[in-house]
Amino acid sequence: MASLDQIIDDFAFLDDWEDRYRYVIELGKALPDLAEEKRTSENKVMGCASQVWLVTHTTGDPDNPVMSFEGDSDAHIVRGLVAIVLATYSGKTASEIAGLDAFEIFSKIGLVENLSSQRSNGLRSMVNRIREEAKLRAAA
Repeated sequence: MASLDQIIDDFAFLDDWEDRYRYVIELGKALPDLAEEKRTSENKVMGCASQVWLVTHTTGDPDNPVMSFEGDSDAHIVRGLVAIVLATYSGKTASEIAGLDAFEIFSKIGLVENLSSQRSNGLRSMVNRIREEAKLRAAA
């Protein structure tokens, strides 16, 4: 899976939205499939037009665990957005995640302004879910 730095560099290299759109789809294709038993209503992200699932894993300090995520979607472009969200947040501590606004990064690479409002809302739902979970775990 591509790192966030790699994704930012690749976006900077791609000039037009068509190329960026194809790249997002490629990121989605590279995302490992989520096991069927993890596609539960509990893991489903509400507020997304497409079906999106996110699974959280934690390791280390129970008061500020390192969080990593698995995710999937039934839509190609959304699956790519899931890959970008996972690259943004996976491997960081709960407190880092709680304080990191992914939309600053997404705006910097020109992602948000080219998404439909439905996709943008879905992206926001994924980010909010991850950050809320991180806030709960950082406060635990």
